[in-house]
Amino acid sequence: MRSVMVMCGVLALSSPAAAAQPIAGKWLTDDGKGVVEIASCGPNLCGKITKLLVKAGANPTDRNNSDPALRNRPLVGLNILSGFRDAGGAWEGTIYSPERGRSFRSVVKRNADGSLAVKGCMGPICQTQRWTPSR
Repeated sequence: MRSVMVMCGVLALSSPAAAAQPIAGKWLTDDGKGVVEIASCGPNLCGKITKLLVKAGANPTDRNNSDPALRNRPLVGLNILSGFRDAGGAWEGTIYSPERGRSFRSVVKRNADGSLAVKGCMGPICQTQRWTPSR
């Protein structure tokens, strides 16, 4: 009985953190090419590529980056989501596309089915992807 009460206390203490960061976790990208882990980065959230699921050579790099000095960065470990702040029902920040070598304004929301709606915008034109939970 005591262990049940301790477990309930632990769950109660952990709930505010989970509620404050509803998009944290590991996510399979829309195209199925990789896994991105979203976690705290100081006061904001960020997301980095933790795994590539397609064969892209021995050490795939950020070869499309507009800055030639950054083209040798490995894709695994690369932050592609940065500065995400809670905007009340959504998270706003910047997303980097290694395929395009550019960063875009972004909004991320949790969908009712548990997936994420990841929107990237260039000016008024936006594109939304659906990321699903990953292990």
